[in-house]
Amino acid sequence: MAILSGIHPVAEALRAKRPLERILVAQGAGGPRMQEIIDMARRAAVPVRFEPRGALDRLAGSAAHQGVVAMGAANKYADFEAVVSSQLAALPLIVVLDGVEDPHNLGAIIRTAHAAGAGAMIIPERRAAGVTDVVAKAAAGALEYLPITRVTNINRALEELKEKGYWIYGLDERGTETYDQADYAAPTAFVLGGEGKGLHEQVRKHCDVLVRIPMAGKISSLNVSVAAGVVLFEWKRRVAARAMGPAESTTTIRA
Repeated sequence: MAILSGIHPVAEALRAKRPLERILVAQGAGGPRMQEIIDMARRAAVPVRFEPRGALDRLAGSAAHQGVVAMGAANKYADFEAVVSSQLAALPLIVVLDGVEDPHNLGAIIRTAHAAGAGAMIIPERRAAGVTDVVAKAAAGALEYLPITRVTNINRALEELKEKGYWIYGLDERGTETYDQADYAAPTAFVLGGEGKGLHEQVRKHCDVLVRIPMAGKISSLNVSVAAGVVLFEWKRRVAARAMGPAESTTTIRA
């Protein structure tokens, strides 16, 4: 059974009509956002119980639950083939993580990827963070809308994405192009490496293009969740610009 804690994760689970067994609210907790959760739960026929705050602390494993904890079915990972095949036309962007181990980073990237318009995320089964309550809380509800698929081999997954027509862009400090100058082809898959390690060598070789974020200071890299925000929202800006169509252009003829 999955435990969701925090106002945003629980509210988005209710909006997404995720099956929930019950919701626990800390005695004395209130406010408009809490009342909205209670109202949505009652409309969805999800039982709401008011319990001492200590009971929620024990269930959530910490006191950082904002006064609400939900119990429901465990998160199910999406099927890889379904993600990259049957929904291809609706998924112009897939985010691939190569060994992100910090659950807070994973949750933040899920939130950012969903906000930037990604259709799905691929993570490895081993040596990487999986979907947990900590991840769900950091994702602030985005986990209810962004399919996450877990694979045994990232390199094989990249090969299959190429077979489906995806162009693979890896973020790497040794990239030959800057992220804001690369010409992103659609559909796009962005590959982000793990904390401190970056992309594995074989993963790097499977990328069509390696892009980098130029740094002005003495630090050579950004936190992976921050880097994800930089490159994914640049991709979003490009897609929006293409949708608007080219502006009036003039042709200069040189003698």
